[in-house]
Amino acid sequence: MFPCYNDANTIGGLVDDVHEVLAPIVAQVEVIVVNDGSSDASRQVLDELATTRPWLKVVHHDRNRGYGGALISGFAAARYEWIFYTDGDAQYDAREAALLIPLATQEVDIVQGYKIGRGDGWHRKVIGRVYHHVVKLLFGLPGRDTDCDFRLFRRQLVIDRPLTSTSGVICVEMMRSFHERGARFVETPVHHYFRPSGKSQFFRLPAIARSARQLLQLWWRMVVR
Repeated sequence: MFPCYNDANTIGGLVDDVHEVLAPIVAQVEVIVVNDGSSDASRQVLDELATTRPWLKVVHHDRNRGYGGALISGFAAARYEWIFYTDGDAQYDAREAALLIPLATQEVDIVQGYKIGRGDGWHRKVIGRVYHHVVKLLFGLPGRDTDCDFRLFRRQLVIDRPLTSTSGVICVEMMRSFHERGARFVETPVHHYFRPSGKSQFFRLPAIARSARQLLQLWWRMVVR
């Protein structure tokens, strides 16, 4: 599953890459893309792809609902036992999804990636590490890289306790919710690359301030209360 916001230049390659590597090694696979109100050509690109790829399911949002809103729609559209998701901007190599499959054993509920380095400028690396340590401390989260959106998990986890955050803090909500319920984690390294096109929606002062406020609200709801 991929959230897509103005990722017309990258989403087609990711869709084909992930299907190519997963189809030979799992019994059933579908690829879901949630176009979260993109203003570029993402809608046209995805609709054209869907005409020749019966395993591709496209969900269009008429307006932008935020990163969390896109994930919620994508998870709701999923049919099979396991959900893998990563971002539609190609900073992760979708083909590395195949590395997660052997780790998804009967004793595991979440296979969590962690970044081998970070394909960003120094200021984003600093902000990313500060964010990771803050949320790890505030929410008591396990793992080396809460901010790594390269995850494979049992679908039942989001059926039993649906996620509600519509912003990027949904990743913290997800990890806290899974941890509270005793979900079993395993971690594996994945590569992270410079963004090939477009601009990040997170690393801007208004977005950082908004995320900080939402993070505190989530902490109050999930930890304090």
